[in-house]
Amino acid sequence: MANILVVDDEVGIRELLSEILGDEGHLIHTAESAAQAKVIRAGENIDLILLDIWMPECDGITLLKEWVAQGLQGTPVIMMSGHATIDTAVEATRFGALDFLEKPITLQKLLRAVQKGLTRSQLNKLAAALAPSQKQDHVSSISNGSVNCPAEPVLTHTNLPNVPTAVFPIDLDMPLREARDEFERLYFEHHLARENYSMTRVAEKTGLERTHLYRKLKHLGVELARNGKRSAAPASGHNKSASDDLPSPDIEAASEPAMNLAPETNYPQSSML
Repeated sequence: MANILVVDDEVGIRELLSEILGDEGHLIHTAESAAQAKVIRAGENIDLILLDIWMPECDGITLLKEWVAQGLQGTPVIMMSGHATIDTAVEATRFGALDFLEKPITLQKLLRAVQKGLTRSQLNKLAAALAPSQKQDHVSSISNGSVNCPAEPVLTHTNLPNVPTAVFPIDLDMPLREARDEFERLYFEHHLARENYSMTRVAEKTGLERTHLYRKLKHLGVELARNGKRSAAPASGHNKSASDDLPSPDIEAASEPAMNLAPETNYPQSSML
């Protein structure tokens, strides 16, 4: 669960984003203005911010610049707008925004951007956790009369301070090809479990064609039994039919339609930002 701050002067947008992201298991804080956003951020441990560009009194770009000037860029910010130009989006990313979402926002784009933002938030926290130990090592080396720069820390899942094991479940000392395969195996197992082994939804989430997805899972050794659950890889010499590589049709769910995150009809389009 993550703490997400939604800043938008449109009450319909705030409520809809809160409902969707709340259903994903996150704790949502909302603000209708830059002033409210400052207060909430100062009092809460926010992991990700969804920030509207065009707001009264203080726009999102100005607020983003202010946070960066205060050294608060550790929390990823995703900008949102319905009337922004390409130049506005470029300006937002130049001043530190992680991503830009154009309204109306589809459900798939929203969830993808949020996942990207939360991943960046974890990495930022990791860097912040490592920084004090690096600084202390540097001070110690100076006090001992040595000016050598401290060695870069080896990032493994066993020696990261204050970082959950799930963040780095891969041995980073293994060869690149093996590490990549291990990451992809964990990646697809995560999405298979999350989507209840629906190959249709997993294909949509990962951006792969179903045929390519089947080949990728077979290459990685992620086998699917007839009931759609993961099974152990078959023993060598086991003869299986071509149909064994495919999950049972009765477990396939229909593709979820993209949700339009525009306000309800009682919020006129002219007020959309």
